[in-house]
Amino acid sequence: MLVDSPPEQRAETAPAPPNRRAIRSLGLLASVALLTLVALASVALGAKALPMDQVWHGLFHASGTYGDVVVGERVSRTVLGLLVGAALGLSGAVLQALTRNPLADPGLLGINAGASAAVVTAITFFGVTSLNGYVWFAFFGAAAVGALVWFLGGSRGATPVRLALAGTAISAALYGYLQALMIMDNAALGKMRFWTVGSLSSAGDSTIRQVLPFLAVGTLVALALAKPLNAMAMGDDTARALGADLNRTRALSMAAATVLSGAATAACGPIVFVGLMVPHLVRSFTGPDMRWILPYAAVLSPVLLLGADVIGRLVARPAELQVGIVTAVLGGPVFIHLVRRRRTAQL
Repeated sequence: MLVDSPPEQRAETAPAPPNRRAIRSLGLLASVALLTLVALASVALGAKALPMDQVWHGLFHASGTYGDVVVGERVSRTVLGLLVGAALGLSGAVLQALTRNPLADPGLLGINAGASAAVVTAITFFGVTSLNGYVWFAFFGAAAVGALVWFLGGSRGATPVRLALAGTAISAALYGYLQALMIMDNAALGKMRFWTVGSLSSAGDSTIRQVLPFLAVGTLVALALAKPLNAMAMGDDTARALGADLNRTRALSMAAATVLSGAATAACGPIVFVGLMVPHLVRSFTGPDMRWILPYAAVLSPVLLLGADVIGRLVARPAELQVGIVTAVLGGPVFIHLVRRRRTAQL
């Protein structure tokens, strides 16, 4: 259900007082420091913990020992977690601003469903079995659904309500198609069981190289939309009066969110709640200004994703829980709390 933007979002986003800007800047620096610590923990911790001197040696003086190989694998996993986390956070923040729904995430517009349905199709009908094949099918599925939602939502006349309704309807249809294929094809069911929960364990240099260009372009577009999205938060009439091109902003927002979440889903499978929780929680500290929400979301979303990945590796040693399972377990109660708090506020 869509939630109207709060009054403070409808008001014009005035420049923050110097002391508040300083607090936000310090908070962003602290977030970067926290991200650095979590990234180091992601490299050092796992089925077998590595001392920091061995981590350092593996990072800068790799010589082919067991520890160096483990460090190399964990570095790829950590880099992919950084990229995917930032992508999910940015796409969630953009979609929440686009739909004026603080509880929106990439799943609202059917992007995750499109990627999943494309991968199941690739496995069932084209015999694709490698991650390299999954990436391109998943990205194509996400992009196709994003374009379809934009068309059904009214294209140039799209509104937040139409986009959300179109995304919900398409998601329901695609998940029905996905389940039907998996029931009819046992091989597809076995291969998809691991991918659909979301995991960073398949990280590799080839995966990073394939998704990096899409993530870079999507990130640049999302950050460039901060001011137009601020104008849209004040209402369509006010945004037009301020010179904002609503159709262009909505189209670019849809494109950026599709590219970011589509590439992230292609690389790791559907990972839930990261794109919902982090932008929503960040907004409580930064206020409604997208010029701050987007950078904070890009930094703190990887903190959540990598932190969940480390937890998954530690609680089930020597095996591991996929990061998608951990984020779902952590995100479910948080989402219920957010919904209950908003309902209480509306009574």
